[in-house]
Amino acid sequence: MATKIQNKYARFEYEILETFEAGIALRGDEIKAVRSNRVNLKGSYARIFFNKKAKPELYLLGAHFHSQTHDPYRTRKLLVSKGELKSLVGKLNEKRLTLLPLALYIKKGLAKVELGLGRGKKLHDKRELIKKRDLEREARREVK
Repeated sequence: MATKIQNKYARFEYEILETFEAGIALRGDEIKAVRSNRVNLKGSYARIFFNKKAKPELYLLGAHFHSQTHDPYRTRKLLVSKGELKSLVGKLNEKRLTLLPLALYIKKGLAKVELGLGRGKKLHDKRELIKKRDLEREARREVK
């Protein structure tokens, strides 16, 4: 089974409405960090920037890749098709959504990021989730 690094924080803090996959441009020791599970996605997010020709480009910010030779928090470019990028620009401008990395994994030798469009949860939503987990845990204990 391939390595899969999860961002549990994102699913707790945000309601994920839609997910999709993107490639990620990494350097040599960064791909080694992915293969050895030495990446932290907590607090990271993706953002669309416009280059000099006014074309949109997608970047990952705030992810920590354990690296000896590069800045561990450097901005990394995400690789998506033009169509996906245009739809993302529209959705991010139209609704108040955030683009979050949910998982990072190797697929057919290439590093991929699972991105999710998320809307921030309110405090009471988080409390309900915690109560639900506790009830499920107690039910499993009683069954045993």
